[in-house]
Amino acid sequence: MPSNTIQALLNAFKIPDLRQKLLFTLGLLVVFRFIAHVPVPGVNLLALERLFDDNQFIGFLNLFSGGALASFSIAAMGVYPYITAQIIMQLLVPVIPRLQEISKEGESGRNRINQFTNFLTVPLAMAQAYGTPQLLNATSSEPIISNFGFSIDPLGTVAILFTMTAGTMLLIWIGELITQYGIGNGISMIIFGGIVASLPSQIGQAAVGGTSIASVLIFVVLAVITVAAIVVIYEGQRRIPVQVARRIRGSRMVGGQTTHIPLKVNSAGMIPLIFASSILIFPGTLAGYFLGVENEWGRWFAEQVYNFFNLQYSWGYWILYFWLVVAFTFFYTLVIFQQQNMAESLQKQGGFVPGIRPGPKTSEYLYKVLMRITLVGALFLGLIAVLPFLVRTVTGVQTLSLEATALLIVVGVGLDTMRQLEAQLLMRHYKGFIK
Repeated sequence: MPSNTIQALLNAFKIPDLRQKLLFTLGLLVVFRFIAHVPVPGVNLLALERLFDDNQFIGFLNLFSGGALASFSIAAMGVYPYITAQIIMQLLVPVIPRLQEISKEGESGRNRINQFTNFLTVPLAMAQAYGTPQLLNATSSEPIISNFGFSIDPLGTVAILFTMTAGTMLLIWIGELITQYGIGNGISMIIFGGIVASLPSQIGQAAVGGTSIASVLIFVVLAVITVAAIVVIYEGQRRIPVQVARRIRGSRMVGGQTTHIPLKVNSAGMIPLIFASSILIFPGTLAGYFLGVENEWGRWFAEQVYNFFNLQYSWGYWILYFWLVVAFTFFYTLVIFQQQNMAESLQKQGGFVPGIRPGPKTSEYLYKVLMRITLVGALFLGLIAVLPFLVRTVTGVQTLSLEATALLIVVGVGLDTMRQLEAQLLMRHYKGFIK
């Protein structure tokens, strides 16, 4: 670790309020890990462990639960219902005029949109709480939760539904507390904490499984290259020069300076990857409910859909995954661009891009530049998403299946958190992480 990074961390712990934020965040992540090990009553943990060893699709669901699905804890669904609710709200805001008006009301508008998202999360969590045990039971050779279903044990089933929904809402509340009083985006930190916590067990499994030296070297080289590429793209930006006109305000002359608008190559961060993954999880999850139906044609169709979205063999799945990531990158970047309304804000402040007329022309120019540089970021995210499949196909190494997705999330959350710490340190006249 570079000496300037160590010094920056020491500086962060010297500041009382910043130290309190860091310890608060770490404390809540520890609480989350305790919650992730409280199993739902009646779970066959040995059967669940065998299912995870044999099914990578279930392992991918575990990624979004922050590792809680591996023990089928009360937080087994993680924050996935909330992410789904966010996707739905992101799609509804541009098409419903009233929601569009609310989103432009600043902080109060964002709070109301977030409130609607929380309300929508509850029914989605209830539905997933019923579907998850059904999916695990249908894909396992032995029941994960016995006597589950309204026709078998209605009272016990209702208890499980409310318990798992409460676990999800508890994680969301913890995430919001981290966002408000700690460091980093709380929801992302929950996913981050689950991925990091699962690394020791994955390394242990690889060692016990007799992974070859060549496989380890391929993994290390791929990880280093991927991290370096993620950092370069994540930090890359196009600086649009802006000239602020001189104005007389009272008895003072203001303005006249030159500044810039930083347009990032990847404005959407890791959100498109999470969105695309969430969308692709749904068909496989839904098909899993019908794997055991008596109708032969229905069972065959459910098996075809489930196998297509099972992450292991289908070229079609990875091609669809790639283009969904690209599409969501453009979509989310455009949503952010429209919400920021840069051209109008720039005009109100007396600023302009040299050679471009203020107003709609500036907006059109910024849009064209943003779309061009976003193409690079979108294709990069798509490539990162399908990188494990490409490596497994070319090299035959089976151990690199989902690590690139987890790596992107970990690096993205790490960079965002470091950027927040950087801002906090610079506000207090300390040197930060970023040089």
